Amino acid sequence: MELGLATFADLAAGVSPQQRMNDLLEEAKLADELGLDVFAVGEHHRPDYLISSPAVALGAIAAITDTIRLSSAVTVLSSEDPVRVFQQFAEVDLISDGRAEIMAGRGSFTESFPLFGKSLDDYDDLYLENLELLLALRESTHVTWSGKHRAALDNAGVWPRPVQDPLPVWVAVGGSPQSVVRAATLGLPLTIAIIGGQLQRFVPLVELYREAWAAVGHDPAAARIAINTHAFVGATSAASDRAHAHGYLEVMNRIGRERGWPPSGQREYQALRSPDGALAAGSPEQVAEKILLGHELFGHQRYIGQMSIGSVAHADVLASMELFGTEVAPVVRAEVARREAAASATA
Repeated sequence: MELGLATFADLAAGVSPQQRMNDLLEEAKLADELGLDVFAVGEHHRPDYLISSPAVALGAIAAITDTIRLSSAVTVLSSEDPVRVFQQFAEVDLISDGRAEIMAGRGSFTESFPLFGKSLDDYDDLYLENLELLLALRESTHVTWSGKHRAALDNAGVWPRPVQDPLPVWVAVGGSPQSVVRAATLGLPLTIAIIGGQLQRFVPLVELYREAWAAVGHDPAAARIAINTHAFVGATSAASDRAHAHGYLEVMNRIGRERGWPPSGQREYQALRSPDGALAAGSPEQVAEKILLGHELFGHQRYIGQMSIGSVAHADVLASMELFGTEVAPVVRAEVARREAAASATA
């Protein structure tokens, strides 16, 4: 199973954008040095997050890393121009010698719509249309296409072309069955973001994806699923709580107030990081157990943890990454390999 990290590059009070950018590059470089498989950067258009253009940040990261795959998390495709998205990620792919990926989603906030002259009334239509065009662009250098929300293309050439053919495009969802079925029907890999509740609750989505994938005739062995959760690793469970819980609750409550969620405190935090909860936080042993529980439930091929959240200190994030790469990853990889070998032997 591939193991990686994602970040929204949260801008905590007292941290300048310049410093946060330097911190982001340091996190990405460390992830590469630790031998992790994926580093992903989110797109937002708010004062509390740094990155509005993932491709620009990933281009800088590509130049200072060697092997780690580089993805958006997510590209807000509903409000983006698919031509520019393809061109930008093709350039990241060239800079990185073939390590770029696009994680396409609707996004968790809506600020980008008025900013780029899009209507929220067209929320679903824009995403579907833009995904269709993005896939056409990666299929062929010259594209003829028309839709409702963008000027038509008539045998238009789109350059540069990426190293990878095709450039990987993942569909990211938070829980929409329709989006899951669409990803499967199109033959696209799926990322499921799990930020609350119990892991077990998302098993039906994974089953739906595999059923829809097989129903249209795709090879079942080719289906790929990623699970993305919040995560943090401390030397001990108590050390993890001290470094992570306050900053995590602060940002989740801030977002929750915007969306009408009830406030969360230590009781809710401990429930989330209990054995069945969505949060992979605690000692290396606890985090490895949580990721392996997810693998038992979902059988996924990729896990992505989001560690740098809210006001969690940069030094603590780096320490968590070190533990993730040196103590959690070897245990998870060895156990997943053992499970796969056992499954092959009994097949």
